[in-house]
Amino acid sequence: MNVRWTGLEGEAVLDTTFATTDPTQIRPEDRNRHATLGIGDWIVKIYVGNLSFKTTEAELTELFSQHGEVSDVALITDRDTGRPRGFGFVEMSSDDAGREAIGALDGQEFGGRTLKVNEAKPREPRRNNGGGGNRW
Repeated sequence: MNVRWTGLEGEAVLDTTFATTDPTQIRPEDRNRHATLGIGDWIVKIYVGNLSFKTTEAELTELFSQHGEVSDVALITDRDTGRPRGFGFVEMSSDDAGREAIGALDGQEFGGRTLKVNEAKPREPRRNNGGGGNRW
């Protein structure tokens, strides 16, 4: 059954493996993947942790490119200071390339640090506590 829904980043998603039109019913391990243009090629989002604060997007792209085509790289920075937080995400253009990169790079030394590399998990929704709390 073809299912059409919008992914986590707002992109249109077409995936023929799901039997539901409700994105909340999709397995958590599949939420980071999406079929591109409905052709069936998977893009896999990979978490990369324990990065040196000096690591650049270009260096990370070069490292992961040894295992397949890199679609996107994002290094996460502190929103207040703009300084690196020591982790990032890499999107690879195929599931096979992503799995190969995870297997090859998890636990490897890079920039003087031991990398933690695994498939990214969906971002948990933030709770809105409303700020000030109950004063009465």
